[in-house]
Amino acid sequence: AAVGVCQYFDKKITKVFPTLGWEQEYFLVDSALYLARPDLVLAGRTLFGHASAKDQQLEDHYFGTIPPRVLAFMQEFEYEAHRLGIPVKTRHNEVAPNQFECAPVFEEVNLSIDHNQLMMHLIDKVAQRHHFTVLLHEKPYSGVNGSGKHNNWSLATNTRENLLSPGKTPEENLRFLSFLVTILKAVHEHADLIRAIIASPGNDHRLGANEAPPAIISVFIGARLTQMLDAIEKADRHVMVRPGSESDLLKNLPKIPEILLDNTDRNRTSPFAFTGNKFEFRAVGSSQTCAPPMIVLNLIVADQLRRFKAEVDELMAQKISKNGALLRVIKKYIRDSKKIRFEGNNYSDDWVKEAERRGLSNLKTTPDALKAYLSKKTVGLFERNGVLTHRELEARHEIRLENYTKKIQIESRVLGDLAGNHVIPVAIRYQNALIENVKGLKQVLDLKTYGKLSQNQMEMITEISEHVDKIKSFVNEMVEARKVANQIPGAEEKAFAYCNHVLPYFDRIRYHADKLELLVDDELWPLPKYRELLFTR
Repeated sequence: AAVGVCQYFDKKITKVFPTLGWEQEYFLVDSALYLARPDLVLAGRTLFGHASAKDQQLEDHYFGTIPPRVLAFMQEFEYEAHRLGIPVKTRHNEVAPNQFECAPVFEEVNLSIDHNQLMMHLIDKVAQRHHFTVLLHEKPYSGVNGSGKHNNWSLATNTRENLLSPGKTPEENLRFLSFLVTILKAVHEHADLIRAIIASPGNDHRLGANEAPPAIISVFIGARLTQMLDAIEKADRHVMVRPGSESDLLKNLPKIPEILLDNTDRNRTSPFAFTGNKFEFRAVGSSQTCAPPMIVLNLIVADQLRRFKAEVDELMAQKISKNGALLRVIKKYIRDSKKIRFEGNNYSDDWVKEAERRGLSNLKTTPDALKAYLSKKTVGLFERNGVLTHRELEARHEIRLENYTKKIQIESRVLGDLAGNHVIPVAIRYQNALIENVKGLKQVLDLKTYGKLSQNQMEMITEISEHVDKIKSFVNEMVEARKVANQIPGAEEKAFAYCNHVLPYFDRIRYHADKLELLVDDELWPLPKYRELLFTR
């Protein structure tokens, strides 16, 4: 599909292939602490845990040196990666404490995906030798940054050119613009499918959580490119069809090589950002394989490239010059995809309101997002390109729904176990100690002094009782909601039941358990706390 468009500009281009450079974020935790947290072991994330007094507020971990123990692990991991042919190049701290990132040199997309699969196995294997456990969950800790897997995607040719690199001549820039606006149009047309392909229980926690792109799919291209597209959009339509005039328009296009100096500012809040010579798909989750996002991205762009060529050829058949036809279609695509472009802060509440005004989807949960798998638009896209049949899409839709349901079910069971067998017994034990202490005070103090000095302890006893009662009540209600959900036969209906009626209890139970963590004697509390998990050196 891409070769057909490239042939307008360079007949030597006979092959185009996608490239991928992934960035893998992950957390490290001491293996002994990991094994003392049943939620981390069974669910991959902490279901309880009050925020540490200090976490990432100062961003000192991000800008600090890599701890020696971690550096030793990284060096061995990189050595083992190179032995397997994985060209890992980048290593650094990330924003949250004990969060890190690695990235290789970009490669052909299939090879890059294989290397990422190998890397996810290898990194955990090497970490164990250093008494670390790697957490690839998108949100292992509440209240601090989650982890993504940024997919840096571009298109390369057999002539060793990057089709997403701006050129040095108007003709080269016209080719660049042809591919740029086609990608924008493709993302605009299939935004819901893009959201669906990155949907997972873990990513639902991460997307929109103050450090990750929201569930709203948008594209950032930077101020320079925005100015250029706006100028083309505003150009007189008749200028583009008058014989010879398109050459003048080409000469007047703003120069774009300057963006290679990263004038895009790499908008880190955007789920899909142009970063100089590639697009960075930032919304992919850290535990996810790169394959599904790349399948969808390659497919929607290929499909749109075919449409682009068909539209240009139709205009050329009407005796419009090649450049004139290209510019007319480019202008049309700029106009059609304008609402998907956003240059501001994707984390802001204002963007959520603006996106709604523009008519963009905000699919916050996996069951909602996965509906796009079976939409008429998606089925037509996959079938006309010979990638997947309707039946194969149905199978993937059902499998992913079942996977979602089972993960929430597992977390629910772990949550109930921790609440009933860890948190509540310890809280009651500490409460009994307070009660005994209050009884002792009554025996040794006069009534007036006793009333004054026992007041705070009496309030603590009451507060513990209230939290224990709430936890027990919510756990019982959650179990009943789970029983009802389990009786539902359909995969989609069951997933929505778990999403809407079981999952909401997680935060309610957690709130009271985390309050107890602040009240109960630290020596009695059964689970390693965030200050221990996040600051292992």
